[in-house]
Amino acid sequence: MALITLTTDFGLHDHYVGAMKGVILGIVPGAGIVDISHEIEPQNVHHAAFVLRHAFPWFPPCTIHVVVVDPGVGTRRRILLARYAGQFVLAPDNGILTWVHRDFEGEALFEVENRKYFHPQVSNTFHGRDILAPVAAHLAAGAVPHSFGPHAESPELLSLPHRAEFHDNKLCGRIIHNDRFGNLITNIHQEQLELSNNSLPAWRARIDGADVGPLRSTFAEVAPNEIVVYVGSAGLVEVAANLGNAFRRFGRSDSIRVELYRCA
Repeated sequence: MALITLTTDFGLHDHYVGAMKGVILGIVPGAGIVDISHEIEPQNVHHAAFVLRHAFPWFPPCTIHVVVVDPGVGTRRRILLARYAGQFVLAPDNGILTWVHRDFEGEALFEVENRKYFHPQVSNTFHGRDILAPVAAHLAAGAVPHSFGPHAESPELLSLPHRAEFHDNKLCGRIIHNDRFGNLITNIHQEQLELSNNSLPAWRARIDGADVGPLRSTFAEVAPNEIVVYVGSAGLVEVAANLGNAFRRFGRSDSIRVELYRCA
C-alpha cells in the first residue's frame, strides 16, 4: 500500500488535518499517513514548495504527497496529480510543484477532474478534505493515475531564483527560506562551490557587502551569537547566528544579498 504524506498550512488547532485523515482512512483503512508539516505559513505557496522539495527525496517510490496550501480554493485553478522520479504529488496548480519540477524527472501530469473520486458534496473552501484526500486514498488503493482526469500541460511555476549566479568571480545568491531556528537558507548550491574536504576555507562570505568570514563546517566554529555561513543539510549555503537567530538579526530576509568569493 502506498504511503500518503500531508503538508498543509492548517496548523493543529482546528479539525482540518483530522478530517483529511478521516477521509483517507474511510477509503483505505490502515493507510500509512505521514505528516510532513502543518505549520506552513498561511497561504505561503513559496514556503510549501520549499518544504515539499526538501522532504520529497527521502521517501520511497510510489509515495503520494498531498500538499494543501491553496489561496485560490474554490476558483477555477486546477488541481494536479504529478509523477516525479517514481513518486506522486497531488496539489493545487499554484506553484507548489516548482522546486520538485525543477529538480526531479517529470514522468506524468494529470488534471484532477473526475468527480467519481471526490466527496459527494464538495465544499467551496475545503478541497483538501473533499477532493485531494479522497483522490489520494483512491490512488493508494490502486486507481490508475489517468482515471482522475486528462493529461495536463506544464504546471504553474513560481518566479524563484533557482540557483545563484556567478558575477565577477563570485557567487551571488539570495535568501529563499528561513527556518524555525531563524537560519537563512540561500539558493547557493553545494555543487556550485565544487567542494572537497579541504576547500571550505577557500570561500569567504559577504552579507549585504559586509565580510563575515570563511565558509564554515559547523555552528560551533564561531562564538555564540556570531554569524556563521555554512553548507546546510539540504545542500544549500545557509546563514545562522550560533545559538541565536539570524532572521531577527537581518530583518527582511528576501532583500539580503549573500556573496561567496574565493580568497585563496
